[in-house]
Amino acid sequence: MALSTRTTTSGLWTESLAEFQRYNSYTRFRPTFYTLGAAIFHQPNPGTQAIAIKQWTHLLLAYARHRRLFILRIEDSETTGNEWDEVLRNERVNRKLLPPYLSHILSFMVTTDVAAYEPSKQTRSVLLYWRSPDEWAEILHSWATTTGQLNTILTFYDITDPPIESELTGIPISLLRKAITILSKTNRAQMIGVADGEGVRIFAAGR
Repeated sequence: MALSTRTTTSGLWTESLAEFQRYNSYTRFRPTFYTLGAAIFHQPNPGTQAIAIKQWTHLLLAYARHRRLFILRIEDSETTGNEWDEVLRNERVNRKLLPPYLSHILSFMVTTDVAAYEPSKQTRSVLLYWRSPDEWAEILHSWATTTGQLNTILTFYDITDPPIESELTGIPISLLRKAITILSKTNRAQMIGVADGEGVRIFAAGR
């Protein structure tokens, strides 16, 4: 199946994020701009640089969603053999995304609210929002509703490691807390202390 593409003002080709997410094998649809060695480096022209940063943002978020990755660290570009190798390194042109450039990209992602520094008060690791906290809040509420667990005290472990795998399986606790906080603002959740840690009770909509 052929991929539709568009041309950016810098002459680099990239695929739409929607198509990127629809395909099952990431290696079949890696954006063509990535195959150009120049895409790996900081661009001297501000306009070209802005476009490249946006392309990297779309690529990293789509790849993270495809692989269900939540954390991206500067050290992922400094070492090999990690789950980000496929996107941070381009063996075809013998290039890799250098840590200073990745740091610049992460800063842009945080500024545009598609990531947050995790933990806070440092800039070498981010929590990726390939789904926004608001979207995760709705997924959490829907999961509790469809599994018949409204008004039930749930531990964070119950949610992140349920007997039947769900969209919430493996979600970072910090992101789960954000989702619960969002639901709490509309009286659809209440954080509760439990014997072995933290828990939550989720209520029906319009409570």
